Amino acid sequence: MSSESLMPPGARNQTEVFAVHGADPEVLAYAMAKYSRSALSMRESLAEISRQRAEQFLNTFYFQYGHRSIADLAHVAMAIERLSLLAAIVLVDEQRWDGQERSTRYQNFLKSGWYFPDFGEDSGSARLYSDTVTSLFAAYQRTTAAVLEALRRRVPCPETMKPEAYERTLKARAFDVARYLLPLATNTSLGQITNARTLETQVSRLLSHPAAEVRDLGAKLREAAIGPAWNVNGQAGAALVEKIAALELKSQPEHKLFIIESLAASAEDTSDVTGLAAEAASLLTRELRSAPTLVKYAQPNDYEIRSRLELAIAATEILNDLPYAVAPVVDLVERTESLEVELAATLLYSASHHPYRQIRDLVAGLSASRIAEIVELGLRHRGKHDEALRAFHAGAALRFDILMDIGGFRDMHRHRRCTQIIQPFTALHGYETPTSGDLGPEVNILAEAGVLDEFQSAVDQAHAASARIAAGTAPEAAQSALYLLPLATRIRSLFKMDFAEAQYIIELRSGPAGHFSYRRVACEMFLALKRQHPALARQIRVTDFTQPIDLLQR
Repeated sequence: MSSESLMPPGARNQTEVFAVHGADPEVLAYAMAKYSRSALSMRESLAEISRQRAEQFLNTFYFQYGHRSIADLAHVAMAIERLSLLAAIVLVDEQRWDGQERSTRYQNFLKSGWYFPDFGEDSGSARLYSDTVTSLFAAYQRTTAAVLEALRRRVPCPETMKPEAYERTLKARAFDVARYLLPLATNTSLGQITNARTLETQVSRLLSHPAAEVRDLGAKLREAAIGPAWNVNGQAGAALVEKIAALELKSQPEHKLFIIESLAASAEDTSDVTGLAAEAASLLTRELRSAPTLVKYAQPNDYEIRSRLELAIAATEILNDLPYAVAPVVDLVERTESLEVELAATLLYSASHHPYRQIRDLVAGLSASRIAEIVELGLRHRGKHDEALRAFHAGAALRFDILMDIGGFRDMHRHRRCTQIIQPFTALHGYETPTSGDLGPEVNILAEAGVLDEFQSAVDQAHAASARIAAGTAPEAAQSALYLLPLATRIRSLFKMDFAEAQYIIELRSGPAGHFSYRRVACEMFLALKRQHPALARQIRVTDFTQPIDLLQR
């Protein structure tokens, strides 16, 4: 007796799995949402849904009823080109984000161009800005060439390696050093794929930013989502429609009807070339819009804007007389405080430049009522549909306070399975000077290449120019000044995570194929973890940063 004959009435062992392609993101989101409201299959749902019906559904359930998870089902691909590195860092600061950016390791950023802010009538700041960026790019070019030549002298090409592969690998290593000179004004490009809810949040956050370029970027993202999308097959489809329209079936019977029949099998009169061309056009060249409904209402976030302002005032009042404590590159701050103290300390950390341990210890000494006031500042202006500020993602077992160069931070920034609290850009923490370039602690590659003094002079001058512009009269002078900060400039950020994420970051980022900046940070994370949790540290496969590596292995 077969098992099927034993199945009771109503039992079904006929699971079906199929991929779906060709549906607009919002239409697909509507079809998937219908699983909770209809017994129709996916094929049946998509067959009966129009863009208009999807819009009506989303207007009701997403905006009126607040069923925001529906937007998680609509995924939108975006290309963002020629934005500054500063804007790119702000753009990708989403925990639910997938994308890729131009690499400073494999591309020469001299070709990228750079962002020029609006200086209004402040012509002096405009000239200083332009001269400083030009000087940094010139130093970047000379440093790349000098370090590449030094690496050629130190690392000969093996007989088993092709010369072009050897040259490409050493050039990437030279870019690893020279990238420290790239200013935040440098243009880059990236692609992202996000769900519509993340995109809406991202647009709102960008529109709330103090920098004009970032606000403009938010507006452009919104317009790209609700406006016509670039159709990869649009040009080919239009060309095919033209070919169909040009057919004269009576005089050219050799064409047969296979093209037309494949495009419009339901047409009764296949000799109606005009009708078939129109039908093909509606199918192949129709206007596509990625998220015309879900993102259209995205506006600046009043909660974020007002909270940022009030937290900055509170941080100034509470931390104003507190000198910056000397802190290590990586400080694993052990958990001794209450949840209330952690929340208050994290809120102040996000609006200051002090180390987390220093702020935590100060806040722990405040009265319970004062701590509660700080926490309330972070929630006071929260609207009906606002998520709490990221600072409220508290309670993680491991908190790494990291001070590193902006270039290396951009690589660490990609780790999204942890909470990152990023302090504002500043020159207060100084800058990193790349030395060994993975050749070993006894090697100073910049000195060996003869460009150490030029490197340090270029960064010093950029920091000085940034300070002068910040004190000028240009619109958003303080924001404009930040674009001059080179990637060598240090930035402080707090990474909160569980053990599994710490293990993953340490093992991945300490590997020999990585950049020496974050390899160092990963090893410091390991050493800090080893001091506090030696038994757990033994389970981590770390690569010793202090040992030289084979520069030709990627």
